[in-house]
Amino acid sequence: MERPELTPVIVQDAASGRVLMLAWMDEEAQQRTRETGEAWFWSRSRQELWRKGATSGDTLAVEELRDDCDGDALLLRVRRTTGAACHTGAESCFAPWLWRRIKERQRERPDGSYVVSLLDDPAGAARKVGEEGLEAALAGAGEADERVVSELADVWFHALVLLAARGLDPTDVEAELARRASSA
Repeated sequence: MERPELTPVIVQDAASGRVLMLAWMDEEAQQRTRETGEAWFWSRSRQELWRKGATSGDTLAVEELRDDCDGDALLLRVRRTTGAACHTGAESCFAPWLWRRIKERQRERPDGSYVVSLLDDPAGAARKVGEEGLEAALAGAGEADERVVSELADVWFHALVLLAARGLDPTDVEAELARRASSA
C-alpha cells in the first residue's frame, strides 16, 4: 500500500483550549471527519485509517476543522466524549509526567503499588491529602525551604492520586480556578 500524503493535525479541546494530541490526517480522514462530525486520523504505525475512539470509546466530536495560514497543518477543535483523548487514558497526550505516571499505575495495576492501594481507597487517599497538607502548613510556618518543597510535593502527589481515584482529572481543578478567576 502506498503511503498517503499526510497533514499534521493539532487536536485542541474546544472548551478549554488545551492541546490534547498531535495526529495525522490524509485526504480521506479529513473527508470522513467533515462528513461524520467525529475525528478520523491516519495511523502511521498501523498504516490505516482509524476513527478516534473506535476501540476505546473515547471519541472526539468535531467543533471545527481549519487549515493554518499556509495550508500545511490543521487545527481540529473538539469536544471529548469521555475524559481521555490520549491512548494512555490521560486527558491529553501532553499531560504532566506525574499525572501520566498515576494513570499508568491505574491502568497497569502493578502488584504492591502504593499508588494502586490509594486508587482503590479514595477515602484513604483523601486522608493522605489532609495529613500531607497539615505537614506542609507546619513546614511553611517556619521550617527550611527544602522541607516546604518536600511537603508540598507530597500534597500535590496525593491530590493527583485522589483525583484519579475519584475519576476526576487535573483539568477539572483548572476549570474551577478559571471559573473563579472570571467571576472575581
